[in-house]
Amino acid sequence: MQKLFVVGIGAGDPQQVTMQAAAALRRADVFFVIGKGERKRELVDVRAAVLAAHARQPYEIVTIADPPRERIVPSAADYREVVEDWHERRAALLAEAFGRVEGVGAILVWGDPSLYDSTLRMVERVAARETLDYEVIPGITSAQALAARHRIVLHDIGEPVHITTGRRLREEGVAAVGSTLVMLDGECSFAEIAGDDVHIWWGAYLGMPDETLIEGPLSAVRDRIIKCRNELRERKGWIMDIYLLRRTQS
Repeated sequence: MQKLFVVGIGAGDPQQVTMQAAAALRRADVFFVIGKGERKRELVDVRAAVLAAHARQPYEIVTIADPPRERIVPSAADYREVVEDWHERRAALLAEAFGRVEGVGAILVWGDPSLYDSTLRMVERVAARETLDYEVIPGITSAQALAARHRIVLHDIGEPVHITTGRRLREEGVAAVGSTLVMLDGECSFAEIAGDDVHIWWGAYLGMPDETLIEGPLSAVRDRIIKCRNELRERKGWIMDIYLLRRTQS
């Protein structure tokens, strides 16, 4: 393979693909897709819409079956070990796929490759073993999409934004100063946050036809978000959501 592009394609709307990303997609002959199973077929359909809008015909799609990993682990150390093993198995599959391809390849990454995505770590593993020329193209993150759809700034004046996961939120709580942006939360961890001084901005399927937004005092909208999230996940078989928490001024 002559070159690989790792391309951030935004949170789900094909119109979020940047001009730089579109140019990279037009250069690619082969697109590598890590499959998520039939229940998440809609994610493949969104990628297909992106390619239809921006890629150069004809092109090839190589689908790689995503190896399973343990989802419930007892500790942070165990979690890291499980994920490292998963990344290693994914990297081996990518290396095998890369070796069968000539020309220019590309991997489409949700949002931006730099934020809570493992693609670059896997590509780095491949590049450590064999020659691989690759370039990273940034994309619109779900954090940016959330802020835009709620028409907010992610931080208050002069304050930081703490970006974390649902697991970490359960362990550490909301940041005492600034805002807390939570990703990868499959457990509705915000439900464990006590007090009436926290505001939440929540969004699911950002940029997609089923985009859903809820915001308000956490104590007032907590149950509504949980009910909505459960209904959406039951109907679609999967969910991608993100939210911002901020303590209100007393």
